[in-house]
This record gives sequence, C-alpha cells and structure tokens, in this order.
Amino acid sequence: MKKILKLVGIVLSSLIVLLVVAVMGLSASARARFNRVYDIQPAALVIPGDAESIAKGEHIASIYCANCHGDNIAGEVFFNEPVLAVIDSPNLTTGEGGIGAVYSDLDWVRAIRHGVDPQGRGLFGMPSKDFYYFSDEDLGNIIAYLKTVSPVDNQSNTSEVTLIGNVLTGLGLFGDVINAENITHTAPRPIAPARAVSVAYGGYLVTTVGCATCHGEQLAGGLSPVPGSPLGPNMTPGGVLADWTQQEFINIIRVRRSEWMPFESFSKMSDDELAAIFLYLQSLPELATVVK
Repeated sequence: MKKILKLVGIVLSSLIVLLVVAVMGLSASARARFNRVYDIQPAALVIPGDAESIAKGEHIASIYCANCHGDNIAGEVFFNEPVLAVIDSPNLTTGEGGIGAVYSDLDWVRAIRHGVDPQGRGLFGMPSKDFYYFSDEDLGNIIAYLKTVSPVDNQSNTSEVTLIGNVLTGLGLFGDVINAENITHTAPRPIAPARAVSVAYGGYLVTTVGCATCHGEQLAGGLSPVPGSPLGPNMTPGGVLADWTQQEFINIIRVRRSEWMPFESFSKMSDDELAAIFLYLQSLPELATVVK
C-alpha cells in the first residue's frame, strides 16, 4: 500500500509540475507577443486639410472608431473582466491623456493600418487586419479628422492582463488580439474600388468593417473571439439574407440593436453604403450555415 501511495504521489507531483510549466510557458508566450516590436516604416501619406475631407473622415470614424473609442473618441472601457483583463481604449483626441497630442501623421498610419504604436509594439484589439485595406484617401481623411477633432480630457487606465488572461491568450482562445501578427506589412497596397453602389465597393466596406470576424471568412456563420458571444448568422443568400429586400436590410441596420452586433455604428452608414453592402452579400454563393 505504501508503495502504491508513493507512486500515486509521484505521478500527481509530476502532473502538477507539468501543469505549472505549461501555464508559465503559455503566459510567457503571450507576454512575448504583447511585447514584440515591429519595424514598420510606412510610406508617407498625404493628409488633406479641407473641410470636405475632414467631414468624410468624421463620417468614417463614426462608423469604425466610435464603437471602441466612444462617440467623442476620447476612449472608454474596452474589455472589463478582472479575472482575465481590464483594457481601456485610448483617448484619440489632443486633450489631457490623449494620444492625438503626440502622434505624428506616420504614427497614425502605423496604428490604424499596421496595428502598432509609435514604439512598434502591437496594439491590443486594434482591428488593423481589416483597416489595412483602407484606401489612402479614406485613411488620409480619417487622420485629417483625428488631427482636428475637439480635445477631450480623459486619462485612460493602464491596461492589465492577468495570468489567466495570458494563458488563454497563449491558447488562442481570444482570437487575433494582436492583429499586427497577421498583416504582411510590406505587401503592395490593395487597390480600393471607387465609391459607388456596387458589388466591388460593398466588398470593400465588408472587408474594412471586419464582418468576417463574427460571421466567418465566407460570411456563412462564425463565432466572435469575444467570450460568451453567440454564433454570428449566415449573411450569404443561404442564410437570413434570402428573406430580406434591400430596403428591409437597410431598415434592420437602422433600427435593430444588439449586445453583440454594432448596429449603432453601422446605422451611421449612408443608404448608398448599406445598399452596396447588400449588393455584395447578394453576390456571394448560397452557402449552408456554419453551426460551430
């Protein structure tokens, strides 16, 4: 009996040691990813200064930026699960605590298009793998707006990721938390289509707004990396789209609200932009709904 108990003790001790080693290894891997420095040298971008361009930038920012940074883009709590992490989105204005006071034009390009801060570290949760496809015109307009937006004083809290959060990140359970890892930063710039109520422009909007994150790469259904989120519906003609007209699609975006789908941000799109998205979704193959 003593030999058996001793053997059990050895086995349990070994398992505990292996578990500790695995936990520390996963945590170290996540921290290394967060601290990795990318050498990004983006090409200079022309930043316009006219009122029309700034207004276009404000329109784009209201769709793409406000959902995480707040309507006044002064930052807010982005993720608040103390067991895992507490992350604030930064204040983008030139007010106290805002990065707008210190960011250069190229810093904005690095952050939005490449997902890294001025020191080259990957930005947590920044969807730059989608924003990478912004046209130079759209990106220039966004930056023009950010440089002129009214300053708001708001000091963001220091972001904290717990040991458990690091371990789960190491296991890949939060998806692409550092988008900079998955961008070919030196690739030739994608060619953006002209603004129009067209399938091509609708595809551009669907790509840059990141629909695939929750609806799957083929938009036939998917699961968001946000813990506890439901399965994103099938947006091809094989799913809910089959029952909607273009006007019904626009109306749904305008009036529906959900904890998981950023309807409020998308509702700020123009009718032409939403119509282009509908045309693109209609052009997709009729796919069966992904259920897991």
